[in-house]
Amino acid sequence: MTNQIQLSQKQLDDFDHDGFVVVPSVLSDAVIEDARARFEKLFTGEFETGIQPDEWNWKTGQDDPTLTRQICNAWKSDRTIASIVLRSDIGAACAQVRHWPGARINQDNVIWKPTGSKALGFHQDDSYQTWIVPSQMMTCWITLDETRADQGTIEYVRGSHKWPVSQPIEKFHAPDDPLSDLQQAAKAAGADVDIVPIEVPGGSAVLHHGRTWHGSRANTGKAQRRSIVAHCMSSDAQFHNDNTSPVYSRYKLSDSQQMDESFFPVLWRNDGYRSSWIDNWLARS
Repeated sequence: MTNQIQLSQKQLDDFDHDGFVVVPSVLSDAVIEDARARFEKLFTGEFETGIQPDEWNWKTGQDDPTLTRQICNAWKSDRTIASIVLRSDIGAACAQVRHWPGARINQDNVIWKPTGSKALGFHQDDSYQTWIVPSQMMTCWITLDETRADQGTIEYVRGSHKWPVSQPIEKFHAPDDPLSDLQQAAKAAGADVDIVPIEVPGGSAVLHHGRTWHGSRANTGKAQRRSIVAHCMSSDAQFHNDNTSPVYSRYKLSDSQQMDESFFPVLWRNDGYRSSWIDNWLARS
């Protein structure tokens, strides 16, 4: 069963306290199966729309099989992925907890951690958002598989959304110590580190703040872990005047700081607006 995300007052309070909150049953079994079927195709370069994703960090037959596999902005390449990350209720929930007037997609992630795959370093998403104003991100992480602590599930540091924003971490993929940058940030903040591994059924989501420290350790279990992630920003977000992203600033118009909805569509806004092309485009799948 798929539920539209509607946050209770307790969930809102938990988010404010912890910097993350679990939301159960956001994907039906049928959607989970459809999304799982796209993973091998995406990582072998079979793109339904004929468009390559913005970042393709692991390619079948070319890259180290022990690395966690990641694609960014698969929504441009595959309408099944797009139908998940461009949902209006995801935008509405992200806007609600961040007190934004609305939310647009910043980027998505398709993440695949097979058995034996290495860690992703603990980090803050907002560390990588200096190219937008306001430089804030809000994330909806959705697992397609049941997660366990020993299978490289996502882990959050409770309360770390109240810490300052740190610089980007030293090594994101396969660091020797995935907690190294986290420990330095905790020391600077004078805070304790309370790590919470997310153990939930497939189809569950977690909403997390852009400052919340999170990462995933090596998958030492017996099952793979696949997830789809929608990273959102305020519907009012604009490009920074001076700071650039090596990937996403390619979509900046030459004479404007405004974001083109063809590349950063508005998922939901409190006046009822949503980028008009999304639903018609998804219906073509």
